[in-house]
Amino acid sequence: MGFFRRLLGGTGEADGGGGPAGPPPTQTQLDEEERAHELEIARFEQDRTTDLMRRQQRYSDKSWTPPAQGGPIRAGESEEDGGAESGDQEPGG
Repeated sequence: MGFFRRLLGGTGEADGGGGPAGPPPTQTQLDEEERAHELEIARFEQDRTTDLMRRQQRYSDKSWTPPAQGGPIRAGESEEDGGAESGDQEPGG
């Protein structure tokens, strides 16, 4: 929580110190803390995923997909209708 509090510019009074808050952190300090936090999350994700999951993600663009079957006309439609189903027509016409 302290990371988010410092990132969003919150005061240090809620930390339990009760004293005045120090100077606000600089942008470089915030960037370093954010990089450290992202690195910690990346390490956690790496530990959480298995070798099989990593291989699946790595080679997902090379996976085989079956060829498309059929055509653009769906069931219940005919080419003469122009793609409109019989239920889409107005009742009087």
